[in-house]
Amino acid sequence: MTEDDLNTSGDRTAGTGTGEELRKHEVRTALLDLLAEVGTVTATEAASRLGYSSGLCSFHLRQLARHGYIEEAPHSGGRVRPWRLRQNTAAGGPAEEEFGDLARGLEDESWQRWLTQRGEAPSEWRHDEAFSSVAYLTPEEMSRVADVIRRALVPYQDREQRPLARPDGARPVALITRLFPLLPHTAEDADQG
Repeated sequence: MTEDDLNTSGDRTAGTGTGEELRKHEVRTALLDLLAEVGTVTATEAASRLGYSSGLCSFHLRQLARHGYIEEAPHSGGRVRPWRLRQNTAAGGPAEEEFGDLARGLEDESWQRWLTQRGEAPSEWRHDEAFSSVAYLTPEEMSRVADVIRRALVPYQDREQRPLARPDGARPVALITRLFPLLPHTAEDADQG
Protein backbone atom coordinates (compact mmCIF):
# COMPACT_ATOMS: atom_id res chain seq x y z
CA MET A 1 0.00 0.00 0.00
CA THR A 2 1.39 3.38 -0.95
CA GLU A 3 0.92 6.74 0.69
CA ASP A 4 -1.40 7.69 -2.19
CA ASP A 5 -3.50 4.57 -1.55
CA LEU A 6 -3.91 5.64 2.07
CA ASN A 7 -4.92 9.16 1.08
CA THR A 8 -7.47 8.10 -1.53
CA SER A 9 -9.04 5.06 0.11
CA GLY A 10 -12.82 5.29 0.12
CA ASP A 11 -13.22 4.94 3.87
CA ARG A 12 -10.28 7.20 4.78
CA THR A 13 -10.74 10.79 3.84
CA ALA A 14 -7.47 12.75 3.71
CA GLY A 15 -7.44 15.65 6.12
CA THR A 16 -10.01 14.30 8.56
CA GLY A 17 -8.94 13.64 12.10
CA THR A 18 -10.05 10.02 11.94
CA GLY A 19 -8.26 9.35 8.65
CA GLU A 20 -5.05 10.98 9.84
CA GLU A 21 -5.09 9.11 13.16
CA LEU A 22 -5.74 5.79 11.40
CA ARG A 23 -2.89 6.50 8.98
CA LYS A 24 -0.47 7.35 11.83
CA HIS A 25 -1.53 4.19 13.67
CA GLU A 26 -1.00 1.98 10.60
CA VAL A 27 2.40 3.43 9.72
CA ARG A 28 3.77 3.32 13.26
CA THR A 29 2.44 -0.18 13.89
CA ALA A 30 3.94 -1.38 10.61
CA LEU A 31 7.30 0.20 11.53
CA LEU A 32 7.31 -1.39 14.99
CA ASP A 33 6.40 -4.77 13.51
CA LEU A 34 9.16 -4.45 10.90
CA LEU A 35 11.75 -3.53 13.54
CA ALA A 36 10.68 -6.50 15.66
CA GLU A 37 11.11 -8.74 12.60
CA VAL A 38 14.39 -7.48 11.11
CA GLY A 39 16.18 -5.80 14.03
CA THR A 40 17.38 -2.57 12.40
CA VAL A 41 16.03 -0.56 9.51
CA THR A 42 16.54 2.81 7.82
CA ALA A 43 13.66 4.96 6.59
CA THR A 44 14.55 4.02 3.00
CA GLU A 45 14.58 0.30 3.80
CA ALA A 46 11.28 0.61 5.69
CA ALA A 47 9.72 2.46 2.76
CA SER A 48 10.85 -0.25 0.37
CA ARG A 49 9.51 -3.05 2.58
CA LEU A 50 6.24 -1.38 3.60
CA GLY A 51 5.28 0.53 0.46
CA TYR A 52 5.21 3.98 2.08
CA SER A 53 7.40 6.96 1.13
CA SER A 54 10.80 7.27 2.82
CA GLY A 55 9.83 10.72 4.12
CA LEU A 56 6.72 9.33 5.82
CA CYS A 57 8.74 6.47 7.35
CA SER A 58 11.46 8.88 8.49
CA PHE A 59 8.90 11.13 10.19
CA HIS A 60 7.22 8.26 12.05
CA LEU A 61 10.54 6.66 13.03
CA ARG A 62 11.57 9.96 14.63
CA GLN A 63 8.20 10.16 16.43
CA LEU A 64 8.60 6.64 17.79
CA ALA A 65 12.10 7.57 18.99
CA ARG A 66 10.83 10.78 20.58
CA HIS A 67 8.35 8.73 22.60
CA GLY A 68 11.05 6.23 23.65
CA TYR A 69 9.95 3.15 21.69
CA ILE A 70 12.94 3.00 19.36
CA GLU A 71 16.47 4.38 19.19
CA GLU A 72 19.18 4.96 16.64
CA ALA A 73 21.24 1.83 16.04
CA PRO A 74 25.02 2.10 16.00
CA HIS A 75 26.32 3.04 12.56
CA SER A 76 29.45 4.33 10.87
CA GLY A 77 28.17 7.84 10.27
CA GLY A 78 27.15 9.45 7.05
CA ARG A 79 23.55 10.03 6.05
CA VAL A 80 22.43 6.47 6.80
CA ARG A 81 20.35 6.45 9.98
CA PRO A 82 19.36 2.93 11.10
CA TRP A 83 16.79 2.47 13.87
CA ARG A 84 16.08 -0.39 16.28
CA LEU A 85 13.70 -1.14 19.14
CA ARG A 86 14.98 0.45 22.34
CA GLN A 87 17.69 -1.79 23.81
CA ASN A 88 18.80 -0.04 26.99
CA THR A 89 16.81 -2.14 29.46
CA ALA A 90 16.96 -5.80 30.41
CA ALA A 91 14.48 -8.22 28.87
CA GLY A 92 11.16 -7.97 30.63
CA GLY A 93 12.08 -4.48 31.81
CA PRO A 94 10.24 -1.20 31.42
CA ALA A 95 10.90 -0.76 27.68
CA GLU A 96 9.49 -4.21 26.86
CA GLU A 97 6.49 -3.58 29.11
CA GLU A 98 5.91 -0.16 27.51
CA PHE A 99 6.09 -1.74 24.04
CA GLY A 100 3.54 -4.36 25.11
CA ASP A 101 1.33 -1.64 26.55
CA LEU A 102 1.61 0.33 23.30
CA ALA A 103 0.71 -2.71 21.21
CA ARG A 104 -2.29 -3.56 23.41
CA GLY A 105 -3.41 0.07 23.38
CA LEU A 106 -3.25 0.21 19.58
CA GLU A 107 -5.14 -3.09 19.36
CA ASP A 108 -7.84 -1.85 21.72
CA GLU A 109 -8.08 1.50 19.91
CA SER A 110 -8.49 -0.26 16.56
CA TRP A 111 -11.16 -2.57 18.01
CA GLN A 112 -13.13 0.36 19.46
CA ARG A 113 -12.90 2.22 16.11
CA TRP A 114 -14.24 -0.90 14.38
CA LEU A 115 -17.15 -1.19 16.81
CA THR A 116 -18.19 2.44 16.35
CA GLN A 117 -17.63 2.65 12.57
CA ARG A 118 -18.41 -0.79 11.15
CA GLY A 119 -21.76 0.50 9.87
CA GLU A 120 -19.77 2.65 7.42
CA ALA A 121 -17.87 -0.36 6.03
CA PRO A 122 -19.02 -2.03 2.79
CA SER A 123 -21.73 -4.59 3.56
CA GLU A 124 -19.49 -7.61 2.92
CA TRP A 125 -17.11 -6.33 5.63
CA ARG A 126 -19.70 -5.55 8.32
CA HIS A 127 -18.98 -8.64 10.38
CA ASP A 128 -16.04 -9.78 12.41
CA GLU A 129 -14.70 -13.08 13.58
CA ALA A 130 -14.02 -12.22 17.22
CA PHE A 131 -14.12 -15.08 19.66
CA SER A 132 -12.76 -16.05 23.00
CA SER A 133 -12.28 -19.38 24.70
CA VAL A 134 -10.83 -20.93 27.83
CA ALA A 135 -9.01 -24.24 27.50
CA TYR A 136 -7.14 -26.20 30.14
CA LEU A 137 -3.61 -26.57 28.77
CA THR A 138 -0.12 -27.37 29.94
CA PRO A 139 2.62 -24.80 29.18
CA GLU A 140 3.82 -27.03 26.31
CA GLU A 141 0.30 -27.30 24.88
CA MET A 142 -0.15 -23.54 25.08
CA SER A 143 3.07 -23.12 23.05
CA ARG A 144 1.87 -25.67 20.50
CA VAL A 145 -1.46 -23.86 20.08
CA ALA A 146 0.43 -20.58 19.48
CA ASP A 147 2.64 -22.33 16.90
CA VAL A 148 -0.42 -23.71 15.06
CA ILE A 149 -1.91 -20.21 14.86
CA ARG A 150 1.37 -18.73 13.59
CA ARG A 151 1.69 -21.47 10.94
CA ALA A 152 -1.90 -20.87 9.81
CA LEU A 153 -1.01 -17.24 9.07
CA VAL A 154 2.20 -17.95 7.10
CA PRO A 155 0.49 -18.04 3.65
CA TYR A 156 -0.73 -14.45 4.16
CA GLN A 157 2.32 -12.79 5.73
CA ASP A 158 4.11 -11.70 2.56
CA ARG A 159 1.13 -9.64 1.41
CA GLU A 160 2.09 -6.73 3.65
CA GLN A 161 5.48 -6.34 1.95
CA ARG A 162 4.23 -7.41 -1.49
CA PRO A 163 1.08 -5.45 -2.38
CA LEU A 164 0.83 -7.20 -5.77
CA ALA A 165 0.36 -10.53 -3.93
CA ARG A 166 -2.91 -9.28 -2.43
CA PRO A 167 -6.05 -10.59 -4.13
CA ASP A 168 -8.66 -8.09 -5.28
CA GLY A 169 -10.80 -6.99 -2.36
CA ALA A 170 -8.17 -7.76 0.29
CA ARG A 171 -7.98 -5.29 3.16
CA PRO A 172 -5.83 -5.10 6.28
CA VAL A 173 -7.37 -7.27 9.00
CA ALA A 174 -6.19 -7.22 12.62
CA LEU A 175 -5.23 -10.69 13.85
CA ILE A 176 -4.79 -10.60 17.61
CA THR A 177 -4.11 -13.65 19.71
CA ARG A 178 -3.37 -13.58 23.41
CA LEU A 179 -2.64 -16.86 25.12
CA PHE A 180 -2.05 -16.52 28.85
CA PRO A 181 -2.81 -18.52 31.98
CA LEU A 182 -5.74 -17.32 34.06
CA LEU A 183 -4.53 -16.57 37.56
CA PRO A 184 -6.66 -17.38 40.61
CA HIS A 185 -8.40 -14.51 42.32
CA THR A 186 -6.78 -13.38 45.57
CA ALA A 187 -8.25 -11.91 48.74
CA GLU A 188 -6.89 -8.54 47.58
CA ASP A 189 -9.00 -8.80 44.38
CA ALA A 190 -12.11 -9.38 46.50
CA ASP A 191 -11.35 -6.27 48.59
CA GLN A 192 -11.07 -4.12 45.45
CA GLY A 193 -14.36 -5.39 44.01
